[in-house]
Parts: sequence; C-alpha cells; structure tokens
Amino acid sequence: MNGLEPMGKLLILFGLMLAGIGALIWLIGRLPGIGELPGTIRIERPGFTCIIPVLGSIILSLVLTIVLNIIARLLK
Repeated sequence: MNGLEPMGKLLILFGLMLAGIGALIWLIGRLPGIGELPGTIRIERPGFTCIIPVLGSIILSLVLTIVLNIIARLLK
C-alpha cells in the first residue's frame, strides 16, 4: 500500500489548489465593476442570462501570461 501514499498526497494537493482557485474566482466576482467592463456581451431572456466577458478574458490572459513567465524565469 506504500505506492498509493504519494498519489493520495497529490490528490489532496490538487483538491486544495482547486478550492483556492474557486475561492479566488468567487472573491474576484464580488468586486464592483468587474461585470461592467466594456466588451462584455450580455444576453438576457426570461429565465436565462448569459454573460461573456471578452475584455475580462483578455486581461486575465495577459496577467496570467506575465505571472507564469515570471515564475518560470525564477525557477530556471
């Protein structure tokens, strides 16, 4: 059973990371003005709402690219 211990630790780590990412997304969603950026496509029908944050996705992509590049350079 010793071979399953590292896998269990890895699953716990991934679960904690997923919970952290979920909490971060939840907190960012509560910031005022995030859903009101220009370029946000909003489709509303009775009983249905679809929000597509185009500019928000571009900003998030740029920030993640910069952060991940910095992390990669620090680890080299």
